[in-house]
Amino acid sequence: KVPMDEEHPLKPQSPYAAAKAGADRLAYSYFLTYNLPIVIIRPFNNYGPNQFPEKLIPLFITNAIEDKPLPVYGTGKNTRDWVYVKDCVKAFEKLVDIEIGKIRGEVINIGSGKDTNVLTITDAILSELGKDKTLIKFVEDRLGHVKRHISSTEKAKKIIGWKAGTDFHDGLISTVEWYIKNEEWWRKIKEGKREYKEFYERYYHF
Repeated sequence: KVPMDEEHPLKPQSPYAAAKAGADRLAYSYFLTYNLPIVIIRPFNNYGPNQFPEKLIPLFITNAIEDKPLPVYGTGKNTRDWVYVKDCVKAFEKLVDIEIGKIRGEVINIGSGKDTNVLTITDAILSELGKDKTLIKFVEDRLGHVKRHISSTEKAKKIIGWKAGTDFHDGLISTVEWYIKNEEWWRKIKEGKREYKEFYERYYHF
C-alpha cells in the first residue's frame, strides 16, 4: 500500500532493512517501557551535497564524470521517495524547536510524497553532464530489493508544519553541480579509501 504512512506495517525484506526496523522498534520500546522522551524520525532517501559516493545518486554522478559504467539494478524501474538533504535538515530543526511533551512517542515520516525511478534519475544525470546512455550498465537486481517506496507526509505537515520544498529535478541539478565543483573531495574517497574499493568490487561486477 502506497503512500506509506506511519502505521504501515514494518516488513523488512533484507537484513539491512531489518536492522533499521529493529532500531526503530527498540527506540519505541524504551518510550513505552520507561516513557523516555523519544521521537522516531523516518527520513526517506536523502540526496544532496557531501553524500558518500557509494549511494546511488553520487555514485552515478561521479562515475559519469569519469566515463565509468552506471550500474542499474534490474530493470531500473524501482522507485524511491527522494528528499533533498537541506529539506530534511529543516524538518529536524523544526522538531528540535517543538516541546518534547507534544511529540513524545511519535513516529514521523520525512519524505517528499513523490517517487522517482532509477532510470529517470540516471537519464537526468547523464543529460546534465552531457554523457551518453551507453554508460548505463544493467546488473542483476539485489536480493530483497523493494520495488516501490513513497511516503505519506501528512503527519509531518500536521505535527511540525513541514513539507519538502525542493523540486527533485532542481535538487538533482544542484547536486550534480556540487560534485563537479568538488571533484577533489570525492576522488580521495573513491581512489584512496580501501573500504570504498572493497564495497564497489563486492557489489558491482563488470
